[in-house]
Amino acid sequence: MKTSSSSQTHLEAEITGRRDLAPDLWILRVQTEQPFDFLPGQFATLGVAVDGKLVERPYSIVSSPRESELEFFLERVPAGELSSRLYPLKPGDRISIRKAAKGVFGLDEKSGRRKHLMVATVTGVAPFVSIVRTLRHDERRSSASAGHALFLLEGASRSWELGYDEELTRVEKKVSWLRYVPTVSRPWEDTAWRGERGRVHEWISKSLELFRCKPSDTTAYLCGHPGMIEAGRDILSASGFAKEAIQEERFWVAPKEE
Repeated sequence: MKTSSSSQTHLEAEITGRRDLAPDLWILRVQTEQPFDFLPGQFATLGVAVDGKLVERPYSIVSSPRESELEFFLERVPAGELSSRLYPLKPGDRISIRKAAKGVFGLDEKSGRRKHLMVATVTGVAPFVSIVRTLRHDERRSSASAGHALFLLEGASRSWELGYDEELTRVEKKVSWLRYVPTVSRPWEDTAWRGERGRVHEWISKSLELFRCKPSDTTAYLCGHPGMIEAGRDILSASGFAKEAIQEERFWVAPKEE
């Protein structure tokens, strides 16, 4: 699949792998023609040529900067201009990527707060996986993760939408700095699920107490569904978290009610 992007601002990338999780949820791996620099937690702008024009949207990067390929966790939005065009693509097809990664949704290493409460819905886990992978990779060569404690809460309607639960569970068993809590909000549609139940924002207050996360030593991160972000912000604010201690990354804007 050819794109019409400018070589000055864009890279071409070939899809190297695809894993489908549900009819509207899948994971893509791509290889860029040149190195692509980014920080854990940032996003890339993907594009597909349509009638001579490039349709583009930002997507958080799942992979670590230490990996040779880029990975994305994607959801097909019914009215989405780009997701509906990315969905049919398979290994060997090509897309464009803007050369510059963007975003400041990364691990807080400046405030002095060493605990990190991360809350995600479905594809909102992407930047957190990138951070976990990078810390895991770097700790083998240095003390990059020393002093940090990550508490990752991820919610989905059904367990097969979690995407990275097996990977995160494996990492949790091997390191001391990660706790991972996945929860499912529609267990009646997923009768084999034996884990936690309920919407992920309902676990924020419990986790603050369980993991002894205080506003003075914890940065909170909310990523994914705007409804979760609003509910999560209210809970954190009521628990004493200042605005600057709460980072937010919403993946779409909820339509306004008439």
